[in-house]
Amino acid sequence: MEFQYQIPESFYGLFRSPNRETYMEALLILNEEYQYNSYFLSRESCIRILDDYFSRKKFQMEREESETELDVLETPANRILNWLLKSRWLKKLEDYYVQVTNIVIPDYAAIFIEAFERLLGEEMEGTEVYIQNVYAILFSLKNDGRANFGLLKNALVNTRKLNKSLQDLLHNMDRFFSGLLEKHFYGDLLKEHLEGYVGEIIQKKYHILKTSDNFYMYKNDIRSWIRQMQEDEAWMERLSAREHGRVGQGEILEHLKRIESGFDDIERRIANLDREHMKYVKATVVRLNYLLSGEGSMKEMIVALLNQMSKLSDNTKVLEQTARIMNLSRFEMLSEKSLFRKRAPRKNFIDQLLPQEEQPELSVEEVLRLNRISQRYSSREIEEFLEAHMDLDGNVPIGPDTVRNDEDFEKLILAYDSAGKKNSRFLAHGGEW
Repeated sequence: MEFQYQIPESFYGLFRSPNRETYMEALLILNEEYQYNSYFLSRESCIRILDDYFSRKKFQMEREESETELDVLETPANRILNWLLKSRWLKKLEDYYVQVTNIVIPDYAAIFIEAFERLLGEEMEGTEVYIQNVYAILFSLKNDGRANFGLLKNALVNTRKLNKSLQDLLHNMDRFFSGLLEKHFYGDLLKEHLEGYVGEIIQKKYHILKTSDNFYMYKNDIRSWIRQMQEDEAWMERLSAREHGRVGQGEILEHLKRIESGFDDIERRIANLDREHMKYVKATVVRLNYLLSGEGSMKEMIVALLNQMSKLSDNTKVLEQTARIMNLSRFEMLSEKSLFRKRAPRKNFIDQLLPQEEQPELSVEEVLRLNRISQRYSSREIEEFLEAHMDLDGNVPIGPDTVRNDEDFEKLILAYDSAGKKNSRFLAHGGEW
């Protein structure tokens, strides 16, 4: 693999260094002054800038493997600058005419320093830049007679970058979910939510996708222009002619189709962001309520006790100690709602394809017999049957003498059915009324 820049091996030592955070801060400070001073800084200026910055904060530098005893005795500003020069993050240029040693930032180092700045925060969010670029490019492509195929390729690149930015935002949501269980105090979790999630995600990134200031402001116009360009054969011929036949109408239609498909992906990713946002807000409210109740809730205490027992290999002694102190059978601890609700097993797809068991059909004689049983005796006859077998306490004991023939058996069955109705004079109690 050929590298565009010849990067020295010592350059990557920054990421393995115990002082990497200090070096990164120093590079950002020097780069800001470097741009302000027309991309030249003298060695004395670098030492003064670093000395002023690090004298205002507390930090501790550990010894590097390449440092000697004399290097450790230097001031922190000199140690930082010397190490950055040795590792080739910075480069010395001797100006013998004015007798000054200038410090410059090599090309490959400038790329990494720009990445450090983007990790700290952007002045303008990528989602805002890319959608505006796509809007401006397609507007020029449609209305400017001098536009070429290169603008269409740039619009596709920016559409892909916008999708990548949204996907990165979606993938970073998991770190906020994991942080919910790491906070054990109500105030810490609330601070993390307001300063972390609301500050970084809602106000800076997610909010601009849900207001009229950005995506939805340009979406409809972009889709309309793409449809018009796809249907305008004369426009595609003119664009192909500007490229001297190197680009055909098929390639132009393919790029327009990819941009349109990219906007479909943007819509889907925003919908996924909405769903993840609602899940996080709900989980945060549940966690805040849990931390706020603390030990005041009986359910939380039982859950904490069960979690503690689950960590032990032998929890017999813990159960015995708990039984001596707590009465787990108290009415306040018992509830119809279990802590764990078992889900019903899912039906196998193959089982659903199997033929169902056919229920045997009743014969004509059986159907007529059932109808005769239900209509043969009136309610009065059933009540007379019960009163005839009633004892002095008003109960109807069921014994061997109660049923002597088929007629008594049918009346007994109908009596059970009648006693179960709401407006019945009798009430079924097991084997007696």
